[in-house]
Amino acid sequence: MNGAPRPSAEAEPAEPFRHSILLANEQATRDLAMDLAVGVAANDIVTLAGDLGAGKSTLARALIRAIAEDDKLEVPSPTFALIQPYPLGRIPVVHADLYRISSPDELAELGWDEAAENALLLVEWPDRLGGALSGDRLEIELSLVPARGPAAREAVLTGHGAWSARLARLVALRRFLDNAGWGGSIRRHLQGDASTRSYERLLDGQRRAVLMNAPRKPDGPVVRNGLPYSRIAHLAEDMVPFVAMAEALRDIGLSSPEIEAIDLDQGFLIIEDLGPEGVVADGAPIAERYAAAIDVLALIHSRPRPATLATPKGPYALPVYDREALSIEVELLIDWYMPRKGPRLPASERHVFLQHWTALFAEVEAAGQTWVLRDFHSPNLIWLAGREGVERVGLIDFQDAVMGPAAYDVVSLLQDARVSVPEDLELQLLSRYATARRAADPAFDTAAFARLYAIMGAQRATKILGIFARLDQRDGKPQYLAHLPRIHGYLRRCLSHPALAQVRRWVDDRVPPP
Repeated sequence: MNGAPRPSAEAEPAEPFRHSILLANEQATRDLAMDLAVGVAANDIVTLAGDLGAGKSTLARALIRAIAEDDKLEVPSPTFALIQPYPLGRIPVVHADLYRISSPDELAELGWDEAAENALLLVEWPDRLGGALSGDRLEIELSLVPARGPAAREAVLTGHGAWSARLARLVALRRFLDNAGWGGSIRRHLQGDASTRSYERLLDGQRRAVLMNAPRKPDGPVVRNGLPYSRIAHLAEDMVPFVAMAEALRDIGLSSPEIEAIDLDQGFLIIEDLGPEGVVADGAPIAERYAAAIDVLALIHSRPRPATLATPKGPYALPVYDREALSIEVELLIDWYMPRKGPRLPASERHVFLQHWTALFAEVEAAGQTWVLRDFHSPNLIWLAGREGVERVGLIDFQDAVMGPAAYDVVSLLQDARVSVPEDLELQLLSRYATARRAADPAFDTAAFARLYAIMGAQRATKILGIFARLDQRDGKPQYLAHLPRIHGYLRRCLSHPALAQVRRWVDDRVPPP
């Protein structure tokens, strides 16, 4: 890069988006910093321009502290050091003050490239670079406004490239929070899932809530029959399914979050904060809490559930977990997991693999259908100790729900992708589930359920091996690779069922362990 902070883009894909804010006092500056802190990411560039005394360092300091979630963090001015790195947990930050720089070439001597790698780059006096900063970036220009008071400043924010749409969304989100009565809240980043959604905890005195920021997903590339993967696999493209299922779960006495404010067009929701307590401790399942979770599933599956749910936008029909969805999911093993270990399979081998699943998926489609929440596992289960019975299990992350076999969510819980569930506990909870199902319906067929449990467990493990490999290779999230041995073990466990003999032989011959 020869001292330039980021490579220049050939063309900016969107018109710059501009937004002006009056910062009446230092608290308003901290509020702006908090809004920015939840919107920035590693490899972003934020520039701060303005005359001496305009407040650049004040905003930079507030932004770094907001990212660190530490109002007391020592943030020295980098005027003399020029570059000040902050190895913060969520986003490393590099704060640069270029006032004394006369040429971009001087930055190379300071180790700029190495320091700025995979970090948020916060640059004061960007004009010293002579236009070297271009492409995707957020520019902030600060100026004094004496007519509005001695501390008043105007901040003009301009989003370039990809930051154009991002800034527009940050502005819309601020408006949503103000209109919903949460404008004065403290915003704290929450660890999200493997999706593009983001989450924040809102704190306002004794009030607490969770903000979901879920922009509508654009269609990906066409992969089959003129459709993208998300359509074939029935993945939610907006938050309508979440709202529909949240209401439906509460209607049957379960603890999904109450929805306080909603903008379905933008994909903004403020929902009940169910708290931080989960169903695992020290990386292991808490048996009592897993037992309560299996009781939740037994309740859901104890009677027929409607395939059409009510929403503010009208009826919503849950998709059917059909063979097209099931098939394209198992193909992720071939497309993403197996190439890590060797050459891609020829089309003929893919055909054989899918043929082995064909009759199994026909069984799945012929089985009784119920609500399948699809992500019913430990990261999405909240323990609510102050409630009773099944209400002790808080439910989140069910926007991809479908109509399908009851066995899927049971195996999702008992063969948790992120937590090793001991086989004896798995069997105990399967027995507890079967007992509850027989109590509700004496005709419940335990052997038929066990067969579907093995089929759906194998399908799910096959899919997740591919998904976690994809998260590493495509999305730069290697942390998911640590789970592959566990998931491979679950796959072997399920393939031991006689119903999966053909799939087992194919996997034995061709699929290497992690």
